[in-house]
Amino acid sequence: MEILESVRICAAKALDKATADGHNVDNGLKAIGLTNQRETTLVWSKSTGCPLYNAIVWMDVRTSSICRKLEKELAGGRTHFVETCGLPISTYFSALKLLWLLENVDAVKVAVKSGDALFGTIDTWLIWNLTGGLNGGLHVTDVSNASRTMLMNIKTLDWDKLTLETLGIPIEILPKIVSNSEIIGDIAKGWPIAGVPIAGCLGDQHAAMVGQACHKGEAKSTYGTGAFILLNTGEEAIQSTHGLLSTLAYKLGPEAPANYALEGSIAIAGAAVQWLRDSLGIISSASEIEELALQVESTGGVYFVPAFNGLFAPWWRDDARGVCIGITRFTNKSHIARAVLESMCFQVKDVLDSMHKDAGEKGEVKNEKGEFLLRVDGGATVNNLLMQIQVLVQYLCSS
Repeated sequence: MEILESVRICAAKALDKATADGHNVDNGLKAIGLTNQRETTLVWSKSTGCPLYNAIVWMDVRTSSICRKLEKELAGGRTHFVETCGLPISTYFSALKLLWLLENVDAVKVAVKSGDALFGTIDTWLIWNLTGGLNGGLHVTDVSNASRTMLMNIKTLDWDKLTLETLGIPIEILPKIVSNSEIIGDIAKGWPIAGVPIAGCLGDQHAAMVGQACHKGEAKSTYGTGAFILLNTGEEAIQSTHGLLSTLAYKLGPEAPANYALEGSIAIAGAAVQWLRDSLGIISSASEIEELALQVESTGGVYFVPAFNGLFAPWWRDDARGVCIGITRFTNKSHIARAVLESMCFQVKDVLDSMHKDAGEKGEVKNEKGEFLLRVDGGATVNNLLMQIQVLVQYLCSS
C-alpha cells in the first residue's frame, strides 16, 4: 500500500510542478506511461483489493531452496526453462517468488483455491489500482515485465502452459499480457490525473534501453542499486551460452514486431556504496566515495566481491557471499572505497565479455573507429572516477 501512496504523491507533485512551469495540465495532459522495478512479486485479493502478503522484491533470496529442488527434479537443471522463457532457475525471477507464496502463506493458498487471488509484478498492481481497483480495475502486464516472470514464452509472447503445469501455477491468477505501447485504460476517479489514459508500460531496464535509443547491436548499462546491461538483438531472441538472459527488449504496439535483448543482471552495484555508508560508516553520503577513492592511485592489492545475496550474471550462484581480500596493515579506507568502485566495473566487464561471445562481431554495432560504444545511465554515473575505471577495466584488461 506504501507503493500506491508514493505514486499518488508523485503524481500530485508532478502536476503541481507542471502547472508552476506554465503547462496547461487540465487540458494538455494527453497520456501517461509507467515504468517499474521488475520481478518484484505481489498477490492480492480481488474482492478486498488488499495484498495477501508483503511484496517480495527482486533481490530477495528466500526461494533458494525451491530453486535447488527444481534443479534436481527437472531435466537440464538450472537451464530447464531457458529455451521457452529465456531465463535460468533463479531466486531473481517472479515465478519462484510466487511458488514461495503458494507454499508458505495460508491467505494466498486460500485465495487461489477460492478464485479470489490476483498475481502481478509492480506494473500490474499499479495499473489495476490506477484503473479502478475493485471498481473494474484492469488486470494486465506488459511483455517486458512478463518476460521476467519465467512464465512467459518469449516466442509466442503468451503464458507458457507447460511451464505453468510444471510449476503448478494456475493461469487464472495471471494478468493479460499487452504490448509496451497501446492504450491500456484510463486513470480512475480519485487519482490526481483522473481520466488520462495509460498509453504505455515498460520494465525499468527496458525503458532505459528505449530512452537511450538502443537499436539492434547497441547496448546500455544502468548503474543503480544493481547494474543492468542490455544488448538489443533486434527481432532475434539469442539463447545465451555464456550465462546471460534472453529477454524482451520492447514491443512498441500490438502489431509491432517484438525486439529482444541479451541481458546481464548484476545484483549489487550501488548497494555496495550504501553498505560502506550504512554498515561500515566509511562514508556519510554516497557522493563522498569518489573523493575518498581518489586519495589513492590503486586499491593496493585489495579486491572486493559484493556477493551480499549471491551473484547474478553470468555466474548465477545464489549461495555466493561477499569477500574482501588483499588487506594488509597498510590498507586504509580509501583502498577499500576504490575496490568497491572497481568491483562494479569488473562485474560489468564479465557481462560485456559474455555478450561479445554470445552476439559475436556481427551482433555489435561499432563506430567509424571500430569501437563498441556502451551507453550508460543511472545515479552512479555522476561518479567520474567510476566511469574512468569502467573504461580502463574494459579496454586495458581486454587488450
